[in-house]
Amino acid sequence: MAQPSDKSRALGSGRVIARFAVRVVLLAAFAAFGSIGFGRSLAALLWMSIVLCATVALLRREQLFGAVLNHWDECAAFGALFALVHLASEPG
Repeated sequence: MAQPSDKSRALGSGRVIARFAVRVVLLAAFAAFGSIGFGRSLAALLWMSIVLCATVALLRREQLFGAVLNHWDECAAFGALFALVHLASEPG
């Protein structure tokens, strides 16, 4: 079985990074119009993104900790953002 070249790995990882950046911008834009406040809206949207990324990764049977970035890595990044937003928006 042929191994993917370094160029195809970089292209795949670049696409995941671009997809993540676009999703974060869209989530922030939608959270800005949330009726429950920006922080709580963004936290809810990030939680839904975590669930979506994990579901897609499971359905595609993507490798955890693979050589190329995939939905699992995106799920972990959304999880880190969720934790940060949740801590920052917590009252008191």
